[in-house]
Amino acid sequence: LKGKVVLIVDVASKCGFTSQYKGAAFRPQALYDKYKERDFVTLGFPCNQFGGQEPGGDAAIGELNHGVNFPLMKKSDVNGDNTSPVYQWLKKRKPGLMGLTKIKWNFEKFLVDRNVNRWASTTTPQAIDATVEKLLAEYFAFCKRHIL
Repeated sequence: LKGKVVLIVDVASKCGFTSQYKGAAFRPQALYDKYKERDFVTLGFPCNQFGGQEPGGDAAIGELNHGVNFPLMKKSDVNGDNTSPVYQWLKKRKPGLMGLTKIKWNFEKFLVDRNVNRWASTTTPQAIDATVEKLLAEYFAFCKRHIL
């Protein structure tokens, strides 16, 4: 994923925020579709740590995909002793409010390029769109100056 802008979202099939999958403008899929040809990728990390809202195994989660075709990783913990290495790194790079690192709920979002941005579950993917556009424009300008 080097050289890409990456949106990382902890997802759950039975969460109230699962509605972020639906509606063309609001879902992580819409960002993926809009920018995938421009070095952008969305990665979903299914997680069952919040209210047991992702109870199935990896195969079942893959079948219940809510119409997404961005990569879904294997089911992972985002907090606690078994936190995935990806989330350990993300939380270290970008703590939440008041320096707290704990993920509060499903659909918390991290946008990674040279830096890491973090948004709460209540932030829709549409609200992140301008930031994605800015980062991709900066990346293209950098490549144009240094590579092309």
